[in-house]
Order: sequence, then C-alpha cells, then structure tokens
Amino acid sequence: MRQAEGRPTRHVTRQAEGRALKLVHVVTLVSEDGAYGGPTSVAAGQLEECAARGHEVRLLSLWRGRSGAPAYIGSVPLHTRPARALLPGRFTGIMHPLLVRDMWRSMGRADVVHIHAGRDLVSLTALAVAALRGKRFFTQTHGMVEPRHRVVARLFDRLYVPLLRRARGCLVLTERERRAVSEVIGPEGPPLLRLPNGVRPGQGAVAERRPRAPEVLFMARLHPRKRPDAFVEMAALVHRKLPDACFTLHGADEGLLPTVRQLIADHRLGEVVSYGGALSYAEALRAYAKAAVYVLPSVDEPFPMTVIEALSAGTPVVCTDTCGMADELAHRGAAIVTDGSPQAMADAVCEVLTDMEQRDRLVAAGRSAVEDCFSIHAVADRLEDIYRNG
Repeated sequence: MRQAEGRPTRHVTRQAEGRALKLVHVVTLVSEDGAYGGPTSVAAGQLEECAARGHEVRLLSLWRGRSGAPAYIGSVPLHTRPARALLPGRFTGIMHPLLVRDMWRSMGRADVVHIHAGRDLVSLTALAVAALRGKRFFTQTHGMVEPRHRVVARLFDRLYVPLLRRARGCLVLTERERRAVSEVIGPEGPPLLRLPNGVRPGQGAVAERRPRAPEVLFMARLHPRKRPDAFVEMAALVHRKLPDACFTLHGADEGLLPTVRQLIADHRLGEVVSYGGALSYAEALRAYAKAAVYVLPSVDEPFPMTVIEALSAGTPVVCTDTCGMADELAHRGAAIVTDGSPQAMADAVCEVLTDMEQRDRLVAAGRSAVEDCFSIHAVADRLEDIYRNG
C-alpha cells in the first residue's frame, strides 16, 4: 500500500473505555512507492483509529525513498531509520542498527507492542526486543508466515519461531492463514485471533463518473502473484468490444514491468494501456475515485487492502475467486468474482462498463460491505479488547 504524509488532526469520536494506552507498532518498511504493501497501510490505519480514541500511538519502521521520511502518516507519529541491505532479499535482510535502540526506548514506555511480523530482520529484532523488555506483545502476520522448507528458512525459524510463541496472541486474517501459522508455530504457540483489515468508510472522495474514456484500474505491485500481465491480456479483450475504454496500471515494479510493456506492444495497446508508476496514498484514493472499475487479478491474495479501498471509494471491483474476501463479496453482490482468466475478467469489466444499473448495484453493495464488515471502527473495537484482555 501507499503512505501519505500528514500531521496530527483533531478527531471527534468516542473515547475507549478505561485509561488510554501507550501503543507501539512495528512494521518492516515505509516507502515512497508503498513497496511493502498492505502491512504498512494496515498498521497506519489501526493506529490512526486508536489515536482518534485517545490512545498514545507510535509507528516504528525503516524508510526507503528519495526524500526524507515524513514525521507522520496521517495523524500517526512515524519514527524511522533508513533501510540498509545487510543480507540478501528485498525485505528479508534490510535493517538499520539504530532502529534497535529506537525499539528498546519506545517499547520501554509502551503498554502494548504490536508487531506486523514477516520473516525478516526487522520483525525478528522487534520480537527479541519486546521479549527482552518483558512487554505484552501481539503479532500480526498478514499472510507472510507460512510453512517453508528451504534450509535458510529453517535456520531463520530456529530464532524466529520461539519468539513468535512468546506473543500474547497472533492476529490472522483468514482460516487459511490460521492453519498456516499454526503449522509454523505448533500447538505450544499463542492463541490465534481473527482480525480483519478495515478502512474508514467513505474515505475516498467520489469523483464525477461520466468520463469520455472510462478508466479501468490496476493498483498493486508488478509482481507475479499480482498478475499485471493478465490485466493487460484482459485489456486487449475489452478493447476489441469497447475501444473507448482506457487502462492504467499503478504500483512498484517487482520484475514484471518489462513483460507488461512487451504485452502492450504485442497487442498494439500503446494508446490505451499505460503504466503510471507507484502512487502516494492520497494519489491512490483519487485514482480509485475516478476509475470506472478496479480490477485485481491476484491469486491467493489473503485480504487485499486495495479492494477495500476501492469499495470505500465507490468503485466497482472485479477480483478472483482465490481472494480471501471473495466469498463474502460474492454473497453480498459487492464485487464481480471471476476465475481469474483474462476472458472472465474482460467479460466482467464489459458488464460494469455497459450496464449502469449493475454498476450502481455493485457500488451500493460495496459501500454496505465496508460499513458492515471492513470498517476500521469495528477493527479498532476488536483491537482494544485484545490489547486490554489478551
């Protein structure tokens, strides 16, 4: 996901029951291009809502960008150090020695520590510091902790898994993630607690939706699992039926940009398909709001924040049946769920672009789904209960 600079804002909301808590969250990376995706967005969203309820919050992370790190994400104080590659791996081996000191000091003052934990040096260090400090800490794995059988992963897990087991609870998104984490940490691990992702309902401003060339949007990393190549193949099929439609891909390149550009050239789509690079959080919300439809071709996506953000912005969504929230969205009629093939996605996009009644039904059902199931208010209610009683 993308991040946005900000500063403290005044919130008018209910105060949490009981005294205010000092909360420290740790996430591996904040960056200009949103390369670390959902975990960063989720951490910021949770803390912003907790701050609105009167809790004292802080987010610790590494920073990667051409400019200096922002002091805040929204209203959340952000404390960072520049990311340095100490070991191989895009995220696994990044760290900064002074972040250890920052963790030690910040956690020492915290009532609760919340670690958005992947298999990487930042997460490992945060777990170790929280344990050494004797803090009540919780982990949230965001689908990043699954069984691994490579030698390097097994060696890493000799340190990592015992620390995960010392958490007061591990927050998981789906039943699939619960099974995967349970297999990694074993029966002696902490309770595995279900917690959905959430957004603030209606956070995206709705734009005028009668553009001369309706835009179909892709907003994700250009990574094989996200399948931007399938998006281009879908665009080629839609273009044959609806030549006025245009298609835009946004997201950090993780290896597939040359493939995407080659497919655009092969299908002679240079005038209708474009790559706009990564966007800031505020820019992304504007992109959702002006798009006619949002398409996420990802497979095995645990709980994509981009889908919730698009729904909240009032943008119809097309996704695949392996998306973690696909069943709920399909049941509510809040998105068009496909088998992920370019043809099926193309048929869905054509339906949205040509049937205004269907589009309006999707928009209304999507907003209702956000209110009922994916609201950050409900997530924060659950978090407060976990923090106080877990």
